[in-house]
Amino acid sequence: MKFTFLSQPSHSPLGAFVAFTLAASLIASCKGKPQGDGAPPSAKVIQVPDMSLITIDSNDVNKFSVVTAEKVDSAAQLNVTGAVYPDVSREAPVISLANGRVVDIKARLDDNVKKGQLLLKVQSPDITNAFNVYLKAKNDEQLASKALLRAQDLFQHGAISQAMLDQATDAENNAKADLTAANEQLSTLGVDKQHPSSIVNVYAPITGVIVAQNVTNAAAAGVGLAGSATAFTIADLSHVWVICDVYENDIAKLHLGQQAAIRINAYPDRVLTGRISDIGPILDPSLRTAKVRIEVDNPGFLRLGMFATATFTSLTRQSYAVVPAEAVLHLHDRDWIFTPAGGNQFRRVEVHAGPMLSGNRQQILSGIAPGQQVVNNALLLETAGNQ
Repeated sequence: MKFTFLSQPSHSPLGAFVAFTLAASLIASCKGKPQGDGAPPSAKVIQVPDMSLITIDSNDVNKFSVVTAEKVDSAAQLNVTGAVYPDVSREAPVISLANGRVVDIKARLDDNVKKGQLLLKVQSPDITNAFNVYLKAKNDEQLASKALLRAQDLFQHGAISQAMLDQATDAENNAKADLTAANEQLSTLGVDKQHPSSIVNVYAPITGVIVAQNVTNAAAAGVGLAGSATAFTIADLSHVWVICDVYENDIAKLHLGQQAAIRINAYPDRVLTGRISDIGPILDPSLRTAKVRIEVDNPGFLRLGMFATATFTSLTRQSYAVVPAEAVLHLHDRDWIFTPAGGNQFRRVEVHAGPMLSGNRQQILSGIAPGQQVVNNALLLETAGNQ
């Protein structure tokens, strides 16, 4: 486009500015005219290679032998984690029935104690009161007994009526009841009537380990004075619980009485056998897990709080693939194998590896099927593919 400007002599600066602005607007409108139909440019497609494929030089393909995955029938397994807890039915509190002050402690937390072992001594005013009641009841019974003998003699001679004899007999029976109650009170408090003392001995009710201690020297003891009536808690650890967390989707695989193989992290080579005694009726709302309780006999090395892994074996058997251990590549916390992809290419496939079997073989839980071909040495192929 060609523009022709007709100029006239002008001596006004304003006229020159208007002429310049008009010319600039015409030129800008010409240059800014859109080209084409205004559609956006077409997208450019970039081809990304398959990262799971490894290409090997054709002359080197024979260096990587392939094998056929074998077939094995085994029961499905479920592994869950848990910890060791005491069997609450085998726990016993140590309580001083006499209120008073602790004057001597014979045991400490974590001590092994036997049934009947002296644990602590308590000085209690309850002993004095109980012994005083016993002495009065004993004196009253003796007096009532003598009165009954006199009443019987007088009745035989016709000196008193039957009603008076019955009254003396009732007084004697009441005195005996009071004496029996006083005797039971002293026995409950652990007082020897022949050698009374204000010091009460507290003994272990069962054999086990002291797992909790709530008392110290000079502290208050008893059900009325102490903040906690339980001075000690003794647990029989010959039989313990392993409590595990099982996800909601796996609960249907378990049932009461089912056996479990227990492995303790501290002793991985020692396998224990337990049985499910309870499947919790309440799920954790955030984790969606239920508490499963397994009863286990303690061979002596189990300690409370130890971490454990429980393995449950299904009653039904399934078919799984088995490959040489060298065929599995452990990389970035995952398991991989290589399968032939035709020509000089191999495909890397993620699998879920199972337990090791005899003959340096490994069970594959998922990812490949029995009869499928895999590379015999996965690490060798992976190294060659990275070069």
